Amino acid sequence: MAYFLKKTKNKKGLYLQIYESHWDPQRGHTVNRSVRAVGYEHELRESGIADPVAHFRAEVASMNAERKAAREKDKVREIGPEPAERHLGHFAIKAIDDALGVAGDLAYLQVPSGFRFSLADLLSSLVYARCVAPCSKSRTFHDVLPLMEGVGAGFSLDQLYDGLAYLGDECEKVVEIYNARVAALFPRDTSKSYFDCTNFYFEIGREDDLRRKGPSKEHRPEPIVGMGLLLDADCVPVGMSVFPGNESEKPQIRRVVAQLKERHAISGRTVRVADKGPDCADNVADAVLSGDGYIFSKSVKTLPAADRAWALSGDGWTDVADGSGGVAWSYKEVTDDFEYRVAGEDGRTRAVRLPEKRVVTYSPQLARKQTYEINRQVEKARALRLAAAKRGEYGDSAKYVTFAAVDGEGEMEDGTRVVATLNHEAIRRAKSVAGYNMIVTSEVGMSAREVYDAYHQLWRIEESFKVMKSELDARPVYLRRQSTITGHFLICYIAVLLIRLLQVKVLGDEFRSEEVMGLLRGLNVCQASDRRYVNVSRRTPIIEGLAARTGLPLLHFNLTRGEVKAIAGCSLETLRGKGEVPSASKKVARGPRSTINGS
Repeated sequence: MAYFLKKTKNKKGLYLQIYESHWDPQRGHTVNRSVRAVGYEHELRESGIADPVAHFRAEVASMNAERKAAREKDKVREIGPEPAERHLGHFAIKAIDDALGVAGDLAYLQVPSGFRFSLADLLSSLVYARCVAPCSKSRTFHDVLPLMEGVGAGFSLDQLYDGLAYLGDECEKVVEIYNARVAALFPRDTSKSYFDCTNFYFEIGREDDLRRKGPSKEHRPEPIVGMGLLLDADCVPVGMSVFPGNESEKPQIRRVVAQLKERHAISGRTVRVADKGPDCADNVADAVLSGDGYIFSKSVKTLPAADRAWALSGDGWTDVADGSGGVAWSYKEVTDDFEYRVAGEDGRTRAVRLPEKRVVTYSPQLARKQTYEINRQVEKARALRLAAAKRGEYGDSAKYVTFAAVDGEGEMEDGTRVVATLNHEAIRRAKSVAGYNMIVTSEVGMSAREVYDAYHQLWRIEESFKVMKSELDARPVYLRRQSTITGHFLICYIAVLLIRLLQVKVLGDEFRSEEVMGLLRGLNVCQASDRRYVNVSRRTPIIEGLAARTGLPLLHFNLTRGEVKAIAGCSLETLRGKGEVPSASKKVARGPRSTINGS
């Protein structure tokens, strides 16, 4: 690679240009390109340069000497203050986000704020960074965003926190914006909606309006914040709610569905599917009065005696084979009018009877798992009892223990000390219902298998929470204000939304969530020189699939700057395999290229 002075004679005179030549292994010959146009010799003489040819030959010689010195220096190249690694894994969700086109709506949303930065750029940057390398907002700003290809941080750290708080205050509007754009690009199916709640704990000593003590999913004593998530029939997020940790999760499904219906994100009749938490008479009544249906699960243990006796009886069961000669699960069903007690406008509860199908299921595998857990808790209670532990130390095992005050001779009285004894009746009742579950639904025309299949799609919402908690590290450890905490959960919600759209709508549910997250986290390149990058990603099925679908050089080991830009700037049409492959990728695809792992 060298510079030279090119002289071209034409009618106007001798024209001088500085050219660069280098060997192109793809073409198999030397390639020249213009670096700088110098001008005509006679015009240069008139400008005061006595011998333009000699003058610029000397300049070219100096450029070659500098390049040679730089190449010698590269042989003993030292590490620099900036890392060479660049994140590229977010290119797929960025393509979807760009196609949604929410930036214009967010620009209107930020008008009252007076912000001098783009709220849309802030939101998208935080969402992509949360997917690629979840960490604190400060570390995201300083360590993650500068390494993300195609993402520019046009805001300061203070502006980041201000924008996050603003997004938290306008959370419902942002969700509405995304819902409208998603519905236009990916038609939603709201014939069913799946709802569940979780919570996030905070290691703080004092409660506030949002972070309150309540029943924690991690069984921790710290204050928590509750979060409800609503998915459509394709298990793509459609709404969320954030509520104080001491509030019941039962009213949340009513609030979220009513809000989304008001904002037209959900239209027509929808069947609400939820786990035991939101199952209550008021939620059943609300679904019926709203013209919706419901599929909820009920605890067999808490059923009235007559209903529990029917559920546990040995009559009427149908077995479902597991494919290897065994029984995967069994079910029985009944359709009747069942009584619910609901609160009226005057606050009084009234008994109403609603037509309902009830499906009881029994799973041997679930029975073994639940029995093991019961035995574990009983053994824990027995050990604590022998150690004369305090009541607060029993935790979940306290439900299998009876605490009674006794006097010095062991007689029951309101007295001096408390003695713990194993509650064998509670243990027997718990084991008697191990493996059983009941699903209740307003959809009396559905078969038991259809009800079961619809209900068991709830694992996708559990998976969404798993992605949010584990992969996106959603617990906002370092945030304190309610608005910034809500803004942080909004970032996590949109991240899950884009991941689901990629997984379900674009890739056709071909890859698991872990594989999608592996793409987001694992597709990285290192800059080897000004114009050369090295793909340090590990070859995986999802990268192979996207490379075949898009024509992008995702499997190439050596990448040019243009190819890296082409990947980062991928469009949704290209991602779907329908669009034009970027020219940089098409140009280099003709020759043989090395691929990741030498394949």
